[in-house]
Amino acid sequence: MEMSNQTDIDIDVLDRTVVLNQLCHIPASINKKGEYTKHNSGVYVHSIPFDPVSGLASIESKEAEERGYFKLDFLNNSLYEGVRDEAHLISLMEQEPVWDLFQHEEVVQNLAHVSNHIEVLRILKPQSIEELAEVLAIIRPAKRHLLNESKETIKSQVWEKPTNDSYYFKKAHAVAYAVSIVVQLNLFCEQVAQNGA
Repeated sequence: MEMSNQTDIDIDVLDRTVVLNQLCHIPASINKKGEYTKHNSGVYVHSIPFDPVSGLASIESKEAEERGYFKLDFLNNSLYEGVRDEAHLISLMEQEPVWDLFQHEEVVQNLAHVSNHIEVLRILKPQSIEELAEVLAIIRPAKRHLLNESKETIKSQVWEKPTNDSYYFKKAHAVAYAVSIVVQLNLFCEQVAQNGA
């Protein structure tokens, strides 16, 4: 789960439809050129004014945030496919991955967030969650200039907020994504081992 601010919470799930079918909710709305349309992933699970015809929140999501309503964004994440339960997920999170697999394109191309960045992985050769998080930061435009710098320079500069408006990753986001990639890699290794046994 990612909290981007106090009124907007992102929750990754395997299938958002299954979750939403079990929740009483009001779909969030966004204002596109004066017309209210359904927000891609946001819902309110508390009382908020809504349009009885469309069923959508009658207050656009940015204005709703300003008024103190909080929106939940349920995001489909296929990463969870194959995870049996919470204990299995925790086990996959805590298991040390085979870091050398990040050097193999045939493995990396199946991993979320880094599938198109084998060249960055080959240069930086991550050996920890934090180093994998640094990879995720460096593939963003604001930190791309750090790619060929020393590990010390990367560690000292990668989490600094850029002075321009260039897209960058905050450390909390990058670490969370790095953990999810490790889960995916460990799940892949587990499935290969089961299929080969």
